[in-house]
Amino acid sequence: MKQLEDKIRDEGQALSEHVLKVDAFLNHQVDPVLMQAIGKEFADRFRDAGIDRIVTLESSGIAPAMMTALEMNIPFVFARKRKSLTLQDDLVEADVYSFTKQETNRISLSRRFVQPGERVLVIDDFLANGEAALGLTQLVESAGAIVAGVGIVIEKSFQPGRDKLIDNGYRVESLARIEKLEANSITFVEGVR
Repeated sequence: MKQLEDKIRDEGQALSEHVLKVDAFLNHQVDPVLMQAIGKEFADRFRDAGIDRIVTLESSGIAPAMMTALEMNIPFVFARKRKSLTLQDDLVEADVYSFTKQETNRISLSRRFVQPGERVLVIDDFLANGEAALGLTQLVESAGAIVAGVGIVIEKSFQPGRDKLIDNGYRVESLARIEKLEANSITFVEGVR
């Protein structure tokens, strides 16, 4: 997605060979025009998949998931990283390690919002090692629903996340695929959609 790649080039920062900072438009401050375009792109890519619902992870997945759900006219739900007083009963849970935050979170989702047999699109902001996306697929499947695809805003293609998802049989669509990060240099995978 050229618009996203341009935004990453203009406003993203490669802090190291593994860390890309995109807080100017995705995971702190949010660019609503870009999110609208991202939602339309995901909707176009998955329109033929019979999606009933979208599942994402708080908090950076919420904006792209919401815009995709709006474009597809379907509900979306986000998994929580921490339990609350109102989220206690009939949960599906998975442990997810975050390389960026160097911590493991137990993510949870109420079965009430993901029905058995539904076809679910998982959306996440980043794909690196695949832990968050695999955790979300585990939640969906534990609730008895079907993972119809995984939509990723930014993929670090030099890390194993894509291969893990594909090896588990999931369709993966990434809007921007990064081949290499170096201090102040971002290289995209060429010739892929």
